[in-house]
Amino acid sequence: MPPYDRQTLPELLDPATCALLTVECQRGVVGPRGALPELAAAARDSGALDAVARLVSAAHDTPVQVLHAVAERRADGRGSGRNARLFRAAERLPVQQLTGSEAVRIAEPIAVAPEDLIVRRLHGLSPLAGTDVDALLRNLGCRTLVIAGVSANVAIPNAVFDAVNLGYTAVVPADAIAGVPADYTPAMVRHTLALVATVTTADEVVAGWRRARER
Repeated sequence: MPPYDRQTLPELLDPATCALLTVECQRGVVGPRGALPELAAAARDSGALDAVARLVSAAHDTPVQVLHAVAERRADGRGSGRNARLFRAAERLPVQQLTGSEAVRIAEPIAVAPEDLIVRRLHGLSPLAGTDVDALLRNLGCRTLVIAGVSANVAIPNAVFDAVNLGYTAVVPADAIAGVPADYTPAMVRHTLALVATVTTADEVVAGWRRARER
């Protein structure tokens, strides 16, 4: 993992201007009976899902806003895209991410607080593009977005790129994201995400928020 300027991290993690975005940490994706068992296993076996849960818990203890980005589809498929191989494959999966179903609930051990914002999308690859996330973040005065969840293959890099393109500083706790195969995630972090985001760890983010709370 490339080094980064640790002096800037406390400033980036100021709870007044920082938010946490969890990406597709839903039961139908990373749960034990989800549609993507290999990805679910990677998220759990690597400790990434537990790291996301620690981040969410720490954010709940501070003014840091938590947003959960959920990908779902209607039972009739209306509004969902078929313009990518990934979308067409998802239509054939045994577990469907249907609106209102158990599959689109946030997965354990992540806790959802009443003040959390859940943003759902029917189309696309990014939690930001075409959703309410950008407007919500601007209304909250957010300048830094901590991004965690799955997958390092698609949704996480999309979220990071879109956040940067929209003017946010992206912070990626590398141990709180997962993809498949497992060795792809560190390569994605090192060779791509580290070029545009501040790469750190979940523990450093949690410690930064705790220090801010104690000030």
